[in-house]
Amino acid sequence: MQEFLEVGTTSQEARNIPDDELLDAYSRAVINVSERVSPSVVNIEVHHRSKKGGIDKSASAEQPSGSGSGFIFTPDGFILTNSHVVHKAERVDVALADGQHTRAELIGDDPDTDLAVIRISAGNLVPAQLGDSTAIRTGQLVIAIGNPYGFQATVTTGVISALGRSLRSRSGRLIDNIIQTDAALNPGNSGGPLVTSRGEVIGVNTAVILPAQGICFAIGINTAKFVASRLIKDGRVKRSYLGLGGQTVPLHRRVVKFHDLAVDSGVLIVSFESGSPAQKAGLRNGDIVVGFQGEPVSGIDDLHRLLTEDKVGASSPLTILRGAEKRVLTVVPLESPER
Repeated sequence: MQEFLEVGTTSQEARNIPDDELLDAYSRAVINVSERVSPSVVNIEVHHRSKKGGIDKSASAEQPSGSGSGFIFTPDGFILTNSHVVHKAERVDVALADGQHTRAELIGDDPDTDLAVIRISAGNLVPAQLGDSTAIRTGQLVIAIGNPYGFQATVTTGVISALGRSLRSRSGRLIDNIIQTDAALNPGNSGGPLVTSRGEVIGVNTAVILPAQGICFAIGINTAKFVASRLIKDGRVKRSYLGLGGQTVPLHRRVVKFHDLAVDSGVLIVSFESGSPAQKAGLRNGDIVVGFQGEPVSGIDDLHRLLTEDKVGASSPLTILRGAEKRVLTVVPLESPER
């Protein structure tokens, strides 16, 4: 409703509009978005290889081993969806809104952001219009379109409940700038678009909290644009890694004050991968990481955020606490292996 008020209707004028007219305007907005975006939404069916080496017995045309949603975002058939929908799929089949069925190619998936790109070859494709997830506001009307439990092109509505949330992916990394919405999502909605009343996709629906009601999440479309461009280019999103196992621990206030630290917690190192960059840098079990490349590190999630692609092969200062000493070691991160 908020967007209608912005187009020339003041709050005082809105109070004078009969409820039925406001509801009609709301309905027209949802109908227009549904008619505009639904042709871009696809149903995805996946088949996985069984542990014995063959195709899973359930992975037939009649009984796929998994399903989800996605949406076309380029005229030449690139489709955005969730990584958990297509990860390690042996075969991916796509059903379009106009009834076409076709095989899809997995271009790449990124478990760390739960995003994936697949591609189809088909005619008369309708790409969805991508918006800007930094331009949306809490309380704004949103529409979700997907295929919950296989019911194709299901439309639900709600509002943006909160912005800037973080959600942990299945790989263990945090996904930042998550959109929280109360638009009803169910299994099968994963990978479908979250859309504004202007018909612009501002999120990729990804998760619900069960058994809670009205707490659903979508990955911001700006994150999806970046990840999709890397997947199309390289088939994966490259990141750096140190090869250590750690846990976030609090630091004593006297230690923080004595070393003039910018954080009151750090990453306690508990294990290493053999031959890893962390091991080669001379790190030891029991060291506590409190900084990387001049940036404070208060926990394992901070370290993950800083281990970007540009750090691969670059000598980087790593600030640690070892006993009562603060030391700066040099580490050379490697490219993170594929999952």
